[in-house]
Amino acid sequence: MLGVKPLINLGIKIVTLKDLKISQEPEETGKTFEENSKLKAKFYGNITDLPTIADDGGLLIPYLNNEPGVKSSRWLGQKATDQELINYALLRLKDAKESDRTAYLQTCLCFYNPKNKQIICETEKTKGQIALQSSSRPTHGYPYRALFIVGKYQKYYDELTEKEHQQINHRIKALNRLIQKITYTLIK
Repeated sequence: MLGVKPLINLGIKIVTLKDLKISQEPEETGKTFEENSKLKAKFYGNITDLPTIADDGGLLIPYLNNEPGVKSSRWLGQKATDQELINYALLRLKDAKESDRTAYLQTCLCFYNPKNKQIICETEKTKGQIALQSSSRPTHGYPYRALFIVGKYQKYYDELTEKEHQQINHRIKALNRLIQKITYTLIK
């Protein structure tokens, strides 16, 4: 429940899809992270009739026309393994100069209130470089962290300490700003 403490302090109970035993998923048809985040927030908000926060995000590599982008987890299709995604990214960048290996981990979080149809979104990204090879400890479920070198620390994303991670995490930054906006609308 990282970052939602201000909402809890206002007496708001936070529940997850797992808590509500919801396994349905919307089809992500958006062309941007924001479109998919809004789609998911509205989908779950309308199912539960509860205010909802959803996110969408992925890896953007400008050299590859911002691929994999919104298809980050589906770049090679639904059945691709983490290792296949890592290998494919490295293959696509095999001839890229170091200056062409700039990449961004980006997220968009959206709050949706089904009662008044209010929607608030925040976007954030972390800049880095795609390494020439993967780290020795890839994060299961999101393999690009094993390729992403965070410039500030010159370390793989999946090798950051908890403190380093807290300082650069794009989701945490976006969530903090989103929570401030939500809190403002609740007390206004």
